[in-house]
Amino acid sequence: MSEPVRVIREVDLIESDPTSGMLRKKAFELPILWAGRVETAPGAISGWHHHDRNETSLYVVSGILRLEFDGGEGYLDAEAGDFIHVPAFTIHRESNPTDEPSVAIIARAGGGIPTVNIEDFRR
Repeated sequence: MSEPVRVIREVDLIESDPTSGMLRKKAFELPILWAGRVETAPGAISGWHHHDRNETSLYVVSGILRLEFDGGEGYLDAEAGDFIHVPAFTIHRESNPTDEPSVAIIARAGGGIPTVNIEDFRR
């Protein structure tokens, strides 16, 4: 039997899956689902990374989340109210081009390693 319905309060989120330039906090992790929150500081640029076999969905709560990814030209900007889909194994990085923090909610499905940081990746 699975766990009962529960509420995970913001104060109970756990810092997790570090990548330079961003702060991820995990709400919960199950065998095929990871959920949490990410904050990207003003002007920050994260390290390059991917999420293994996980399909990743982000919902931007506030600010602008800029995404660069392997195989893409330039970047994509998402703002509050937008969703982003990052396919499994897609090497990417996030940044925040504004002077306000950006916050997004993350859901990953697939059961892979939550975050794989890529050192010295050049697009």
